[in-house]
Amino acid sequence: MPESSSHPGKMLPNLAANAIRTYTAPGDLVFDPMCGSGTTLVEAMHLGREGIGIDIEPRFTALAEANVALASSQGAAGSGRVITGDATKLLDLVPASAVGKAGLVLTSPPYGRGTHGLVRATSTGVRKRDHLYGDRSDGNLAYGSWSRLLDGFEQILAASYQLLRPGGTVVITCRPVRRRPDDFVDLPGELLAVATSVGLVPVERCAAMLAAVRDGQIVHRASMFGLMAVRRARAEGVPVHLVAHEDVWVLRRP
Repeated sequence: MPESSSHPGKMLPNLAANAIRTYTAPGDLVFDPMCGSGTTLVEAMHLGREGIGIDIEPRFTALAEANVALASSQGAAGSGRVITGDATKLLDLVPASAVGKAGLVLTSPPYGRGTHGLVRATSTGVRKRDHLYGDRSDGNLAYGSWSRLLDGFEQILAASYQLLRPGGTVVITCRPVRRRPDDFVDLPGELLAVATSVGLVPVERCAAMLAAVRDGQIVHRASMFGLMAVRRARAEGVPVHLVAHEDVWVLRRP
């Protein structure tokens, strides 16, 4: 649905489709504990898988349901189910029949309360929209500290472990976060440590490009804000580069 652009942290559709195609077979159950506007579910449906997704924000689960309905109307062979709730309590939310059955858990955590979102130029400057997650009072991990984000993600992965069948796969997409020019947070490394602490075994590390490759050269697709941040940092003597990929961790339940 066109309204999907309103989600501040959208999963890349090609990334989701490639992970689902690579690590599952038709008929498998694919689960996303922070499904946002439903990208994982839609791609799973079009590939003949069954999808279940949870999100804490009703406005996004409504959008995910609309996207699931659209995929069905387009002839998607699989099915999708959307649940509104807190994914740290996911075993209380998903059907009991799904426990121990998922072939793939695919997700990406929030990196903070907002992103660059969408912008438009006005006579008084640049205006942002669709760049913030919901109200902090609903327990959204996007509004917590780094420690709360990691603690909450650990709860989610521990419960997801129970949802996986033996040999099932977890795919986590993430990228480093720069809070200040000289403060570069290794979020992928932190999330890998969390994932292994709940018993998941790392099997592969991939890179999902956020850029085009033309004639052997990387052509970035950074936002105006990303470019401005790099230029400011370099002007201050900090050798910052644009982030042109997302880390993709692939882990398995033994």
